[in-house]
Formats: sequence, C-alpha cells, structure tokens
Amino acid sequence: MTTLDVYDHHVPAESDFGYTQAIRSGDLIHVSGQLSLDEAGAFVHADDFAAQLRQTYANGDRVLGHYGATRNQVVSQTLYVVNLLRNAAATAEGNRAYFGAHRPVSTVVGVAELPFPGQAVEIAFVVDTRLPA
Repeated sequence: MTTLDVYDHHVPAESDFGYTQAIRSGDLIHVSGQLSLDEAGAFVHADDFAAQLRQTYANGDRVLGHYGATRNQVVSQTLYVVNLLRNAAATAEGNRAYFGAHRPVSTVVGVAELPFPGQAVEIAFVVDTRLPA
C-alpha cells in the first residue's frame, strides 16, 4: 500500500481554498499550482510578470527541497498565464532560465484571470523521484 506524504507552506490560502502544496505518492510528487506568495503567504509582485515568475519558481523549489528533489526530476509542468500573447516571450525566457538544459513536458494555458488581483502566472508540476537529481 502506498502512503501519502503531504507538504504545506503553512500559508492562509491553503486552508482558505482547501488544498495542500504537494502530495508524494510512491515515486511521484504532484505539486499544486505555485504562485507569487512570500513566506508569510502574502501575494507579491502584482502586475510584474518576470518577478512573479521568479517567485513562483522559487516556491516550487521550496516544495522540491522538502522532498529532496530537484528541477531535473520535474517531468511535467502546466503554466497558467494571464495575457499569454504579451507574456509569451517572458514565459519562455523564465522557463529556460529555471530549467537550463533539462526539458520537462510543458503545457501553457492562457487564462483570463487568476485568484489574486495582479496575478499573472501559476505553475503546477509533476516530479518523478526515480530520475537523477
């Protein structure tokens, strides 16, 4: 029987929205959509796409670190981007900067809005811990 290992950032949004940041089930880690929250759970960098993208990936790193995983073990990501046409180049640049030579599968979805005023990006991951770190 597989056991679940759950991780939270311990921010108000987790209880407000009723979710956890990540669940490890066997060798896979499913990471909820990360966004530009600081360590206290406040939304930061409203309307600054590049800064939000950096903070969002940094929050993803916090989740990966909890499990002893790295970016190289991310097998899939889904990005939700407001104003996708305007932010497409910055999305690609941020993705390349974050992953370097590693290339997970990726789906980018243009959306009309996200939960916080000024929020422009949210990113969910799937991680396979059997891959080399």
